[in-house]
Amino acid sequence: EIASVILEYRQLSKLKSTYIDALPKLVNPKTGRIHTSFNQTVTSTGRLSSSNPNLQNIPIRTGVGREVRSAFIPSEGRLILDADYSQIELRIMAHLSKDEELMNAFREGVDVHTRTASRIYGIPEDQVTSEMRSRAKTINFGVIYGMGARGLSKQLGISIEEAKGFIDEYFKRYPGVRDFVERSKEEARRRGYAETILGRRRLLPDIDSKDGRMRSFSERIAVNMPVQGTAADMIKIAMINIDREITKRDLKSRMIIQVHDELVFDMAEDETEELIELVVSKMESAVALDVPIKVDVGVGKNWLEAHK
Repeated sequence: EIASVILEYRQLSKLKSTYIDALPKLVNPKTGRIHTSFNQTVTSTGRLSSSNPNLQNIPIRTGVGREVRSAFIPSEGRLILDADYSQIELRIMAHLSKDEELMNAFREGVDVHTRTASRIYGIPEDQVTSEMRSRAKTINFGVIYGMGARGLSKQLGISIEEAKGFIDEYFKRYPGVRDFVERSKEEARRRGYAETILGRRRLLPDIDSKDGRMRSFSERIAVNMPVQGTAADMIKIAMINIDREITKRDLKSRMIIQVHDELVFDMAEDETEELIELVVSKMESAVALDVPIKVDVGVGKNWLEAHK
């Protein structure tokens, strides 16, 4: 019991020092806002990063950590609009792999993690437990990041043999994904780079390295770059198109932050309907995929309320 109290204390202490004490000191006295810098050429995949301060790492995973987001409020008399791509990397994986099972899950609008759990465990979807779904989610995203049996066993706290069984079953159920993974590695070896749907390249000089670890790392990038890199391209295109349209229509609302697959707006209340339609439309049409693109939107008096 004392161990859990100590862990909780450490978590709260970290939140207090990193966010609660630090962020108010960074408010610009002239604007009354915190200003971050977005970096275009720092990450290898093409995602934007944020620094001085990093506003892309505001906690989201824990209940108490999420409360920090309630401190981020709109201008007076306005609301926060939060727009978030739903499972965009898995949708891109479905598009790239052309796996019928995965594409159908998105076309039917079912929960893809529940569908995966159902296929792996060989049970009906209505019998999938939350733990099974959680494991399937880890496997779904693990495949994108090139996770092997050892990595999955650590993530799920299971034996390597059991993890290997899950991965084998996954690829049996989603053969198109298996083929995409192997094809991506093979193409990277042949070309020396991986690329996004739009053709943005990442060089992979170590893809044929004699050092097994470096070669494995490059192989994981060969699988991940087309997926995560395309997601980065998509949201940047959406941001440009949204900003252009806001200016064209002379709207009062403003885009204020990007957190990877999520855009946040300081929204004039009388523009709510128009801005939601505009943002969703531009995000969904940024890059055409063979599966539906879904955007989750929320409105609130602060960032936490809008993101729920």
